Amino acid sequence: MSELPELRVSDADREATVVRLRDAGGEGRLTLEELAERVELAEAARTRADLDALTADLPASTGARPRLTATERKERRWVVALMGGAERKGRWRPARSTNAVAVMGGVNIDLREAELADEVVITAFSLMGGISIVVPHGVSVEMTGLAVMGGNSGPNDKVPPLPGAPVVRVRGYSLMGAVDVKRRRSRGELEA
Repeated sequence: MSELPELRVSDADREATVVRLRDAGGEGRLTLEELAERVELAEAARTRADLDALTADLPASTGARPRLTATERKERRWVVALMGGAERKGRWRPARSTNAVAVMGGVNIDLREAELADEVVITAFSLMGGISIVVPHGVSVEMTGLAVMGGNSGPNDKVPPLPGAPVVRVRGYSLMGAVDVKRRRSRGELEA
């Protein structure tokens, strides 16, 4: 006796899974890279088993996002390098607002494995130094600021951000220095 093939899922089933994945990303259960990868797989899913595999390691959705305590999510953080270097990378939870200051030094902020809120604002000030901000694919980047005898640069986006993706707002101020925002794949993926 042969088994019947599993029924195909509908667009509504795929969208419901994407919403659940986005909620998990907003709760900090998935990094942006994990979220982008799973959303892509959900949109290509054919069967219920394909969709269930994407949420198997997530708790049942409650529909409401839990509030983070003050110790879990600070409103403002500082990353400062004075004639030296400072770095934030790996799995971490940035504050909603981060001030990065490099005076004759360098600051590296890597958001590829970070657990981002809906919006993160990074105010970067570079005086004869450099600030590098790395963001994952799929997140929206908005860059503003001013450069005097220096330069500010943002990613050259050819692909639009994922719908509902977090927004990283960078305000770059450079005086004989630089603020540079780049997109890179996560460490586990090959560079394209």
